[in-house]
Amino acid sequence: MTGQVSWDHDPLASPDSPDKRPWTAKGLRARRRILAAARKCFAEVGYEKATLRMIAAEANSDKSSVIKYFGSKEQLFRECVYWTIPIDELTADAPDQSAENYLRSMLSAWARDPHSPMAVLLRVSMTNKEAADLLRSHITTHSVERVMKHMKGPDPELRAGLFAAMMMGIASGRYLLRIPGLAEAELDDVLRVAAPAIRALIAVEEGTDSTEEKQDRT
Repeated sequence: MTGQVSWDHDPLASPDSPDKRPWTAKGLRARRRILAAARKCFAEVGYEKATLRMIAAEANSDKSSVIKYFGSKEQLFRECVYWTIPIDELTADAPDQSAENYLRSMLSAWARDPHSPMAVLLRVSMTNKEAADLLRSHITTHSVERVMKHMKGPDPELRAGLFAAMMMGIASGRYLLRIPGLAEAELDDVLRVAAPAIRALIAVEEGTDSTEEKQDRT
């Protein structure tokens, strides 16, 4: 497995960045401190209650620096919850290996950072419509559409949607909701039990009919 879930957002790649010039090493360090502070504040108090002054204080910075690097609270939020899943890199020739790669990459990423962009965006989306829209768009772009390209057989869009829902459900149940049994289980045990279900979605057995084909016969 080579790919890893990533949230090291490259400011030079951001079309919405308030300043397109290359950042200095000092500027990059300042941005990363602010991004980490923003994730913590948004996770703890929500989008509405988190202020630029609060985030700046958490980052040992000031409000003017936050505005300099991000322009607005909205843009800061969008950048601090940015993440990608390298579906193409994680996809193997064998569906069993692909399923394990997808799960291991996502669950390992959540375990490394309790205030990961995925976790923060999911928390805030429960009470903020704009965040919910952003989460839906992000899952569609970085998960559903990408994994669907590797699927063969019937109902690829439905299966890709179920794949994304199951992946996010397992991750959030383990690290956010702390569901008993799942939260304290060893990662290898989670993979052993859950990977076959993911595999069943990404690679259906030959001869399986699509929903439309079943409807045509009724």
